[in-house]
Amino acid sequence: MAAQETIGALIARHRERIQAQWLRELTAQKTASPKGRLASQDINGQATEFLDELTSAATSATSNDVSKAEWSGVRGFLEQLSRDRVQAGFTSEETATFIFSLKRPVYDAAMSDSGRSSQSTVSDLWAITELLDQLGLHTVKTYQRSREELINRQQEDMMEMSTPVIKLWDGILAIPLIGTLDSARTQIVMESLLRRIVETESQIAIIDITGVPTVDTLVAQHLIKTVTALRLMGAECIVSGVRPQIAQTIVHLGVDLQNITTKANLADALALAFKRIGISPA
Repeated sequence: MAAQETIGALIARHRERIQAQWLRELTAQKTASPKGRLASQDINGQATEFLDELTSAATSATSNDVSKAEWSGVRGFLEQLSRDRVQAGFTSEETATFIFSLKRPVYDAAMSDSGRSSQSTVSDLWAITELLDQLGLHTVKTYQRSREELINRQQEDMMEMSTPVIKLWDGILAIPLIGTLDSARTQIVMESLLRRIVETESQIAIIDITGVPTVDTLVAQHLIKTVTALRLMGAECIVSGVRPQIAQTIVHLGVDLQNITTKANLADALALAFKRIGISPA
C-alpha cells in the first residue's frame, strides 16, 4: 500500500481518535506559547480542514510527491496557514509543529491496528513519516518566504515614512533625508518627489541632507540623478545641508556638482526658493 493510500485509509478508520489526540497536542502547544495564541475553535477548524484535505489528496493521489498537482489543495491550505501565522506573530517552529505534532496521533493509530505484520506496520509508518516531513518542510519554506515578504514590506513602509515630502509654501516642497542614502531609498525619494511635484504643481524642491552622515561618490550620483529627474519635470532643485566636511569630501572625490544649487542649511535654501518664485514672506 502506497504512503498516500496508507495515511488516507488510516485517517478514515481512526479519524475521530486521531483528530482528538492531535487537538490535545495543538492545544497544549498553544497554551505553552507566549505569543500567537489561537482560540480552541480556530485550532479545531484548522485541524478539521487539514485532515479533510489530506484524506482527499491521499485517497486520490497516484504519488506521494507533494509537489504534484494532486496535492495542490493540501499545499494551498498550508501556504495560507503559514501566511496567517506570520501575520499573527507565530515563530517558524510553532508553525511547523502544526504538521509535525500529527505524527504521534498517526503513529498511535497505526500501532493500534490489529491483524497486520510488524514489518508491514513499520514500512507504512516510515512512508507516512516521509509524507508528513515533506508537508512540514513545505510549511516551513512558505513561512520563511512569507516572513521575508513581510519584512520587505515593512522596510519599504519605513523608508517611505523616513522620506516625507513636506509642502513648505505654495510652489515649494522639501524632503529631509536622515540616514544612509542607497539606491533603493533614492528611488523612493525620486518617486515621492516627482509624484508630489505633479500633485502640487510646485516649481522648487529642496532636498535637505543635514541628517545624511556621509556623502560618497554613490550618494552624490544618487543626488545628481534625482535633480536631473526633477528638472525633466520642469522643477528646480536645491540641495541644503552641505556642511564643510561634506563639501571637502565632495571636492576630494572629484564629484562635479557645479550644475546643482547647494546651500549650507535649510533656512538659506528656503530663502533662495522664495527669491526664485518672487515671494517675500512676512
